[in-house]
Amino acid sequence: MKDLERTRVASESAVLVGVQLSDRPFAADPLEELRGLAETAGAQVVGELTQRREQPDGATYLGKGKVEELRDLAEAASADIVLFDNDLSPGQTRSLEQAIGIKVLDRTELILDIFASHAQTFESRLAVELAQLEYSLPRLKRMWTHLSRLKMGIGMRGPGEKQLEVDRRLVEKRIADLRAELKKVERRREQEVSARRNHMTVSLIGYTNAGKSTLMNRLTGAGVYSADQLFATLDTRTRRWQLPHWGPVLLSDTVGFIRDLPHHLIASFRATLEEARQADLLLHVADASNATVLTQVSAVFRVLKELGIEEKDTLLILNKVDAPGAEPLAESVRQRYPNAISVSARTGEGMDFFAHAVSDSLSRSFKDVDVNMSVAAGRWMAYLAEYGEILSRTYGDDDRVTLHCRIPQRYLGGIRDADIHITLRESHETPGPVTPPIPTPATFLPEKGSVDDVA
Repeated sequence: MKDLERTRVASESAVLVGVQLSDRPFAADPLEELRGLAETAGAQVVGELTQRREQPDGATYLGKGKVEELRDLAEAASADIVLFDNDLSPGQTRSLEQAIGIKVLDRTELILDIFASHAQTFESRLAVELAQLEYSLPRLKRMWTHLSRLKMGIGMRGPGEKQLEVDRRLVEKRIADLRAELKKVERRREQEVSARRNHMTVSLIGYTNAGKSTLMNRLTGAGVYSADQLFATLDTRTRRWQLPHWGPVLLSDTVGFIRDLPHHLIASFRATLEEARQADLLLHVADASNATVLTQVSAVFRVLKELGIEEKDTLLILNKVDAPGAEPLAESVRQRYPNAISVSARTGEGMDFFAHAVSDSLSRSFKDVDVNMSVAAGRWMAYLAEYGEILSRTYGDDDRVTLHCRIPQRYLGGIRDADIHITLRESHETPGPVTPPIPTPATFLPEKGSVDDVA
């Protein structure tokens, strides 16, 4: 559709614009992330412009003088497009395009364009198209080039109805169809994830380009696509990981997050993120070599909160510690989150301790219990053997047996039998399959107030 075609920025020369508002902390290089987004989209950066303001201008976001400066810069650089690091209203975009004379895209449109070019599977393409159409719906008047035409005559919608109204109806109908289709995909994904509940599941999450796919390749040899670019991964991939001192677990790689991630995308990719919602453990991968790593950690936490999974057990993994200048940045993160684990997915540094830490964290969901039942309750014995580990059997004189088991707590809730008695064992040893004693890394939960403090 024409609104989707409009946002293509590949092979275009672009001027980058960023407005730093007073409610945001000052950044040494405020356009660094926008520069990465533009390069990922295929644009060639030919100029940059920044401005600090208390509040954005209602008509053009920038001040009047800066709009004139931007027009002169775009003309001098022969730019094809202007990319804003802010979200613009339809009116602001229209006013800027009239003043500058070239196409203007805001941050959300640029991210949507990158998602559209990287989407490979049917599911991710549906999600991207839905997000694009929902974003474009209030902007149709600016995007359509045939608004003045009237539909009339035999087989048409009747004299006097504008083409814009017809297009809006078509877009609304397509949005409804996509939502219905994604609901089916979401239900199917929930069923697929539920079918894996007899396996422990671990999900990689984190800021885009933090190295999640590289880490997955290191751990599983999956050979999934990884690149030094933003949003290289849009589709969830799940592989078997032979976790040392534990056994096989299912490891999933997910789409990366970003600061001010468009709400349309969060809603559209809920099905894709189902793996993270259902995981037993989240591995929050952060780029220790990035100067804004603390801000990125907080941005990911905000997205998790929006998805309703911020309370899930999480380990903070500081990746890329082998990069020049990364160690001081990693140390600053450890001062705030002292149990963060440092690794290098590229070189393998820190992988042994990392694997032990994951094993230890998964073990916390296990319970050490005595289950007393009739010797004839073969179905429940098989259940305990399938979902847990039976360590010993003690037979009594009353045709009953007591099984000493280690089993994930969620499977204990599946035992519905009045004749079965479950007793939690008091144990000072680490439950679960972990054997080597290691320092216990605390679950990563941001300190109260930490999100706003560093964002």
